[in-house]
Amino acid sequence: MNSLTLDQRFGGHPDARCWYVAWNPAGTLLASCGGDRAIRIWGREDGSWKCKSVLQDGHQRTVRKVAWSPCGNYLASASFDATTTIWKKKNHDFESLTVLEGHENEVKCVAWAPSGNLLATCSRDKSVWIWEVDEEDEYECVTVVNSHTQDVKHIVWHPTQELLASASYDNNICIYKEVDDDWECSATLEGHTSTVWSLSFDPTGQRMASCSDDRTVKIWKGYPNGAGDIPWKCICTLSGFHGRAVYDVAWCQLTSVLATACGDDGVRVFKEDETADPDSPVFSLVAHVPKAHSQDVNCVAWNPKEAGLLASCSDSGDIAIWSYQEEN
Repeated sequence: MNSLTLDQRFGGHPDARCWYVAWNPAGTLLASCGGDRAIRIWGREDGSWKCKSVLQDGHQRTVRKVAWSPCGNYLASASFDATTTIWKKKNHDFESLTVLEGHENEVKCVAWAPSGNLLATCSRDKSVWIWEVDEEDEYECVTVVNSHTQDVKHIVWHPTQELLASASYDNNICIYKEVDDDWECSATLEGHTSTVWSLSFDPTGQRMASCSDDRTVKIWKGYPNGAGDIPWKCICTLSGFHGRAVYDVAWCQLTSVLATACGDDGVRVFKEDETADPDSPVFSLVAHVPKAHSQDVNCVAWNPKEAGLLASCSDSGDIAIWSYQEEN
């Protein structure tokens, strides 16, 4: 087995769940959010991670997800108070720039398109909203898509194209694209037998990983056709590895390994067999920390610039920084 070693553990959100962690594009800052309604920004100082700033008063309820803009100068936060707040970096701090309203209830996720010109939000109201951002930092909702029949848990943009994927309590994944100045669902991926919690594209965007309450991770591959559509097919299912629901999956953009966050308190890393058929990939469990946290692990995030650096967070409110190394 390869090694996943703990670099540092710290209390991220005292007396509250820590729901999510996200690295800025430069890999120098880590944002976390939680049940205490706060967002914390962490930076490295003298070899350890310290809290640099606390963003408060932006939300009235739990902050479920945070997302950095591609330029790293903006942070978006999605909250159970039905709003999304946009924060702008100013010197070494952040200020609230605007609040996006419209969802009927909890906003579960927020994500920026790779261009930085589009932002997506999703909610327990079953909808996905796409917002356009102009040069004056004005945000306008251009589309509301209702392709799911239940709570939408997660959204993620394709790394190079303006394609959006969403995961839902209805067990399905939807893929959206723009057609004639409007956004529509171009594919519905069925295969999970319970809630789909999270999604992650591989570095090329040709494949996507999904994780679910059914304790599996599925690998989907897009097969572009001449009509401009991309039918997606499940080419691999990782089952038998997780003891409870898999809450998050992260595909490392530098090394292409997969990490998972699980309700059995474990963090796992999977590696693809490079000799296998790309249309029938084989993934092996190469690292596993059974008690990575004392309670459910909610999120795993690979650093975008430092290979093998992984952050995780938990219901216990703490954040862990790990180093993944492959044995020779």
